[in-house]
Amino acid sequence: MTSAETTTSVSAVKPIVDELAPRFTRLSDEIWDHPELRWEEHRSMQKQIEAAEEFGARITREAGGVPTAFSAEWGSGAPVIGFLGEYDALASLSQEAGSAVRAPDTASGTDAGHGCGHNLLGAGSLLAAVATARQLAESGLPGTVRYYGCPAEEGAAGKTFMVAAGAFDDVDAAVTNHPGDSMSADQWKSLAYTQAYFRFRGIPSHAGAAPQFGRSALDAAELMNVGVNFLREHIDDSERIHYAFTDAGGPSANVVQPTAELYYIVRSPTVARMRALYERVVKVAQGAALMTETELEIEFDGACAELLPNRTLEERLYANVVELGGVPFDDADQEYGRRIAEGLPEGAERNARRLRGLAPDTPPYFDGVFPLADPNRRGQMTGSTDVGDVSWVTPTVQIMAGTAALGTPPHSWQMVAQGKSPAAHKGMIHGATAMAATAFDLLTDPALLHAAKSEFDAIIAETPYDRPIPEGVIPPSLRPGYRPA
Repeated sequence: MTSAETTTSVSAVKPIVDELAPRFTRLSDEIWDHPELRWEEHRSMQKQIEAAEEFGARITREAGGVPTAFSAEWGSGAPVIGFLGEYDALASLSQEAGSAVRAPDTASGTDAGHGCGHNLLGAGSLLAAVATARQLAESGLPGTVRYYGCPAEEGAAGKTFMVAAGAFDDVDAAVTNHPGDSMSADQWKSLAYTQAYFRFRGIPSHAGAAPQFGRSALDAAELMNVGVNFLREHIDDSERIHYAFTDAGGPSANVVQPTAELYYIVRSPTVARMRALYERVVKVAQGAALMTETELEIEFDGACAELLPNRTLEERLYANVVELGGVPFDDADQEYGRRIAEGLPEGAERNARRLRGLAPDTPPYFDGVFPLADPNRRGQMTGSTDVGDVSWVTPTVQIMAGTAALGTPPHSWQMVAQGKSPAAHKGMIHGATAMAATAFDLLTDPALLHAAKSEFDAIIAETPYDRPIPEGVIPPSLRPGYRPA
């Protein structure tokens, strides 16, 4: 550190974060108020750009060639430290803010909601970036702070397309966060995934008078699902396959359905294993088409790699979290948390406490600090994140920001309901402080950055990045005939 020995990064950035916090909690709430689905985050992106410009950022639109991505930059020279932010929502999760019962938000004009807390994620990362940039400028030191507004994390892998376009090639290290039900510096292993549309085309006919002349695309889609259900018995416990009907052929039962479409997501611990499992799913689809004499078209939609943790950065992030302490939840937060807990799925709160080794009387909003886990016993998360692809091109660390009550499932109305709460704001601000302190350490401690890069380089030398997106594939929003999700 170039500052006095008694001054830590946490003590340096915390007053700045606290001063800026009201502007960024407002930003988070504004994005919550108008949830936008993947690739359609035009308003959310613009709100973030306006906030960054208020603090003197240089803006680059369409970062990585993606229409709803951007970067905001402060300072100059090396090192370049990146912050990753998101702002996309999820379908079918509209919910009134602050409600402890299921109550869709009719005022929003959409059925979408921030069920993974990306309103908090993006605003928190941007808050951290602005605070870091201000502290760097006040210190008179060289270095570049760059915030990336990243779209379409939910089932689309926006960052993977940005990585493929070289958007992160000059970044020395990256810092990010994710809302959750407790604050932690540990990074769990995530799954690589791919997603694709499976479109079946048949021949329409009168289902009663002339069924022999029809070929049912809906039959093909149903057979594919049956086949994949049998496949699930013969995959690893860590792997996942999900689907949704996006076209069931129409509402007329007396017409042999000429079209049907399924959207599949396939997950596995590594890109190589994911690719192999995906090919097995493709074979099932081809078999379904063969059985029904229908035509099959497959459109690749997106993919991401598994997360590559960086222990060097985790340890520094953890040290900053310990100094910072737990999120300062108050009695009003805990009372709201108890009301939320009453509506959680049965066993969710108890399971969350059990997994974390917490006592049964631990309050709903956890205000402690978890110890850093043994990296050799790192947990396997069966979800996915496109932060994974960034982590394979630059050392990356992610804090879990405690913004929700224990046991709150991601992608749930309960997560949406808590997204504008005072507790969520406190968790976001706390996470932003830890991120900013860690980023400032990277900007001012060459030995830390060198150690993080050395750890990264040693892993990449043995296991290079396996890009999950095929050459030439462009983001869905740039493809002819693109349909919003």
